[in-house]
Amino acid sequence: MHKHACWNKFGVPVTRDKIISRYERPLDQILNSAREVLSRIGTVTNDDVITKTLTAKINKRTVYVTVKEVEPLVTEVVVQARTSRGTGDLTMASEVDKQIALGLVLPQN
Repeated sequence: MHKHACWNKFGVPVTRDKIISRYERPLDQILNSAREVLSRIGTVTNDDVITKTLTAKINKRTVYVTVKEVEPLVTEVVVQARTSRGTGDLTMASEVDKQIALGLVLPQN
């Protein structure tokens, strides 16, 4: 089983904190959209090109975005958000996921 180092943090297990989405787009396009979104709405604190995981601080939340290719031209995005107390913030994860998706379809300025 493959685990991401940044997701081995302790948290409150009764709250959901992940949104998982799949897009018919190349991995690099998804990563670029995620970088742009996290930079625009927060501060990117880590960009791991090996695990393809981005970490950011947004409104005192820690947000993790991991991107992986599941088949050619199909990319999975996992967005996880946690408060400073370790509880999940599904609303924040959902908003970041939505912004990444919008970045794929809306023209960039």
